[in-house]
Amino acid sequence: MKVGIIGATGYTGLSLLRDLAGRPSTEVTLVTSRKEAGGKLIKIHPSLAGYPGYRELILEDPNLLEKIKEKEPARFPEVIFLAVKHKAAMALAPRVLNLGSKVIDLTGDFRLKEKELYPKWYKFEHECPEYLSQAIYGLPELHRDKIKNARLVANPGCYPTSVILALAPLCQEGLIRQGTTIMVDSKSGVSGAGREPSLGNIFCEVSENFRAYKVVGHQHTPEMAQELSFLAKGRISLSFTPHLVPMNRGICTTTYVLVQKVSGLSQITEIYQDYYKNEPFVRLKEQGQIPETLDVRGTNFCDLGLFYDEDEDVVKIISVIDNLCRGASTQAMVNLNILSGAEENLGVNLVALRP
Repeated sequence: MKVGIIGATGYTGLSLLRDLAGRPSTEVTLVTSRKEAGGKLIKIHPSLAGYPGYRELILEDPNLLEKIKEKEPARFPEVIFLAVKHKAAMALAPRVLNLGSKVIDLTGDFRLKEKELYPKWYKFEHECPEYLSQAIYGLPELHRDKIKNARLVANPGCYPTSVILALAPLCQEGLIRQGTTIMVDSKSGVSGAGREPSLGNIFCEVSENFRAYKVVGHQHTPEMAQELSFLAKGRISLSFTPHLVPMNRGICTTTYVLVQKVSGLSQITEIYQDYYKNEPFVRLKEQGQIPETLDVRGTNFCDLGLFYDEDEDVVKIISVIDNLCRGASTQAMVNLNILSGAEENLGVNLVALRP
């Protein structure tokens, strides 16, 4: 299978290339970068030099996609990943689709179904809102059957993946107390901000520091509410606060939920076990065990720990993922597997990078 990556020089692009190198019968035939066009891929990512398929790859200019296909149509990718900045994907996706390739978009440009939400949360008007209804939200645990036949997959954000998987069973069962707001507290490694340098992400600002950011108005909030409300068949309200922690990768999310009609932790555990019994990439910790980011580092797993404060009827769910893998590239590759009819774990690393 021939695949391509538009925006191959960032952390997500690198993580995708690492994943795809381990996927059998897969050839990366197109990598692009506006800034580095004409240069060798391994000059930007020397860590990839050990894989023969990447040694001679040249970064192309994404503005020349049509000419690239015209010149070598047989090598043009069947599926193209968009690992670019928000807003850039909405211009690229229609072009790629018109060239006959399927799209897996790792930005937020097609995750929301209502075009009116983009000016509020992303600060821009959507340029091709007609594609929003076509895009399938790429969380397999929720939309596997739709992903199979999709042309445009909107890969979920990293924070929303950790939050939605933590809350999906409670939402589907209608156990969240009506009229309440779910409190969500998330911590992320610095790689979530991308590879492009900024003052807030340099070593001296991050090391031995711990801070919240975008305390109100984070753009991932409506994405979470949209998918959870879909499951609950009614409005789900949540308040989300992200934090930056001094580690390279990983997300740890704790959600606090007021529940109703719950008899105890054993009932909650049974609900989660039943919901995720056939899901290969969601693991429930044993009672009392607390998930840790190192246990999922470099994998597509989401580990969940369940706790119940009976005095307050509060369920606390701790979820951990690797923000670059489950929160981006590896989840995108699982979507590629679903699109192509392959086993979902094809080429997926199943052993965490610990320590």
